[in-house]
Amino acid sequence: MHIVVIAWIYVVVLMSVIEAASNQGSLLGAFTTLLLYGVFPLGMLIYFTTRSARRRAAQQHEPPSSAQASGELVAPDRGKHAAGDGVAPKREEA
Repeated sequence: MHIVVIAWIYVVVLMSVIEAASNQGSLLGAFTTLLLYGVFPLGMLIYFTTRSARRRAAQQHEPPSSAQASGELVAPDRGKHAAGDGVAPKREEA
């Protein structure tokens, strides 16, 4: 993977140098070539290929709770009305 990234950077830098040194080229064209052919595609490639490794690393840093680590089932938190259905009782009119 690293050799592909290094080779592509080399190709894009050479394309940018040729663009800047050409009689019909410009520095703006060289900078645009460097961004559109180099930085953006490589950034997306690196982001997508390292996504699973980043997800694994994030999961390893989360400490599991004691109930989940022991294999017990954990009831969901239902808020204030844990015994009811979530509806407040009606008040009787006098």
